[in-house]
Amino acid sequence: MRIAEIFHSIQGEGLLAGVPSIFIRTSGCNLRCHWCDTPYASWKPEGPEMSIQEILKKTSPWDCHHVVLTGGEPMIAPGLPELATALKKEGKHITIETAGTILPHGIPCDLASLSPKLSNSTPPPERDSAWTKKHEANRLQPEVISDWIRNYNFQLKFVVSSENDLVEIKSLLSRLETFVAPPHQSVRGEEGPPVPFHQVLLMPEGIDVKTLAARSPWLVEICQREGFRFCPRLHIDLFGHTRGT
Repeated sequence: MRIAEIFHSIQGEGLLAGVPSIFIRTSGCNLRCHWCDTPYASWKPEGPEMSIQEILKKTSPWDCHHVVLTGGEPMIAPGLPELATALKKEGKHITIETAGTILPHGIPCDLASLSPKLSNSTPPPERDSAWTKKHEANRLQPEVISDWIRNYNFQLKFVVSSENDLVEIKSLLSRLETFVAPPHQSVRGEEGPPVPFHQVLLMPEGIDVKTLAARSPWLVEICQREGFRFCPRLHIDLFGHTRGT
């Protein structure tokens, strides 16, 4: 499979933020988010072809329990299920970071980090009209997301650009109710959406400290009001927008 980068850092986002982790970033994606922070794995994929054994050899010097399979979109990488199986044999905890557009088909995974793409991700036609249509048609797959939710420990992580994005987020959560049965118990103690609110993470869109600082206050207010979880981008705060971190 084509690998953009492999590195050892800490998880910067989500329920496992701060946890030392090995990141295996596959190259290639079935979407084209216009604000993508890893274009070298999507818009202009790069990196060598590596066998599973070569990947395992690359990760072996790091004594680290947590491994993150990310992209691009790792679920389209040929051989990913076999890689995940090999990592599980080594006793690793596996997080798969995915947009939730590809069915899991039983792939070994301890945490499914699902990041459904809102309309704020669609590239404008003047950038690439073909990808505008393809991205918009494929970016949101509630049935696929529900399959992940039914079968794995998960978090739902939304990239938020404006307060208007909340309407789409609530709409998706409502749509998921029609696919997930029986519904999970919400953290508010009532039978509500299939996704407990503490597993819904809202993350400000941005790749620099200034932008994140500007968007975080109003997003925190939304999380306080709605009961969702605020998701900082710890790696940006610590290292800036730097590859290998």
